[in-house]
Amino acid sequence: KVKAQLEEKEGKTFDVFNAVEFKTQLVAGTNYFIKVHVGNEEFMHLRVFKSLPHENEQLSLHSYQGSKTKHDELAYF
Repeated sequence: KVKAQLEEKEGKTFDVFNAVEFKTQLVAGTNYFIKVHVGNEEFMHLRVFKSLPHENEQLSLHSYQGSKTKHDELAYF
């Protein structure tokens, strides 16, 4: 659901976009930290925010880190 947001911020499209790992953090909603395979040996780490149900907001890409590898640890950022 956040692929288009990332493509817009990066200024490119991703033919491959598969989540391979995730962690969560409860805040006033939920932060999802997601490791995404974006093709070849390249991975990105995304921080996606999901608001509380009563706020009725869309998922939003809060921040991301590029140039990651399959073996880079997924950490809170």
